[in-house]
Formats: sequence, C-alpha cells, structure tokens
Amino acid sequence: MHGTQTMPVGRLRDGALDLLKWLALLSMVLDHLRYVGLSLDGLYVPGRLAFPWFCLAIAANLHRVRNSPVTGQLRYLGWLLLFSVISEVPYRMFIDDADTLNVLPTLALGLLVARGWQQKALFDRGLALLALILAGVFSTQLMFGFFGVLLPLAMLLVFSRPWYFSVLPGLVCVAANQWQILLSSGSVIALLGLAACLIAPLTGLLLLRRAKYVTVPAMRRWAYALYPVHFLLLLVVRKAIG
Repeated sequence: MHGTQTMPVGRLRDGALDLLKWLALLSMVLDHLRYVGLSLDGLYVPGRLAFPWFCLAIAANLHRVRNSPVTGQLRYLGWLLLFSVISEVPYRMFIDDADTLNVLPTLALGLLVARGWQQKALFDRGLALLALILAGVFSTQLMFGFFGVLLPLAMLLVFSRPWYFSVLPGLVCVAANQWQILLSSGSVIALLGLAACLIAPLTGLLLLRRAKYVTVPAMRRWAYALYPVHFLLLLVVRKAIG
C-alpha cells in the first residue's frame, strides 16, 4: 500500500464486515478459554484482537449508515443495552473474580461517543457528552475503562485517513489494556499482547479493505445472544473437566 492510499471510505460489503465480526468472536472465545481450567495463557495474545475488532465493527456500521435514518442506529444501541443486562449474570458466573461489568456497556458508551462525533446534532452531541462523563466517572467499573469507550471513535476517525493513522486507535487500544501492568511484567505473553493491541486496528481495517468478496454467514440480531451463551457453554466445559 502506498502512503497516499486511505482507509476504506466507501460502503463496505457485508461479507467483509461479517468476517471481521466472526473473527472477533473467535478471538473472544479463545481469550475466555483461559478460564476453563487448562494451562492456556498464550491465548491471551489472540484474545487482545477481540475488543478492538468489535469496536471497528461499530465504527464500520456507523460509517455505512451515516446518511441513514437515526432509528436504525438507536436500535443498534438498544440491542447493546439489552444484552448488557442479559449477559451480566452469565459473565459473573464464568469469571469468578470479575471486577468490571461485561464488555457490552463499554461498547454501548463507545457507540454513543462515536455517533455524537459523526452526527453533530445537539441531541447526539449531548448523548456523547453524557457517555463520556459516565465513562470518566465509572472508568474502573467498565471493562477496558475510559479509553475503551474512546476506541470506536478512534476507529471511525481513521476511515478517511491514510493507513498509517491506524497507530491512533492502536495506541488507544494499548491504553485500554492496562499497558503499565503488561509492560512492567516483562513476560513474553504480555509484550506480545501489547503488540497485538497496537496492530489490531490496522489488521482489521486491512481485512475490511481486502476481503470484499468473502462470503460468510451473516451476523444478524441473533448474534447478540452468542455473548451470554458462550459464557454458559464455557462454564459447562470447565465443570466437565474440573
């Protein structure tokens, strides 16, 4: 790719976006396999791709429907909020020592922030400001914290920028992943995890650009249920091998 090329700015094919979502889901499941009772610490590294790719999927959806009626985007927010509530119990059943909410509240707030920047209407800006305030006040309770809420916006910003601007969401992703703790640990897995955070936005954006003709099963509204269900399935696996 030449320096003058930009990240995809046109309408993206559903196949590429659905592929990104499936890969994000796979990365998330791999990450959570570390909690089933086996020695699978290395899965932490591919697991770092899940959250930035879900944030990129949010940004891609916002970019695709930027001129569409606002009701569709509000439905998107509604589904995130609904499954934020539904998923909390399965999440805490599986992650015994969870000290944050599940990831969906972070994604919902991130959607509001990115949408407020994109739409620019007073109502949207107000919701974005409220989301930022909530992210700041409850940063320690949110998975990936305040910077996690900023990541969908950082992803959205690079759609119309040269490819090397992906370092911006890469740095935001690193900040959202407790980089101080990872860096100070000095372990190979931690350092590879930081590297995965840094390059995740670029790899996801390249996938959206290059996988235009890929055909995969479409992720529709039923896919929201995969989040709480996968916790329950992994809990069954842990009890079976425990």
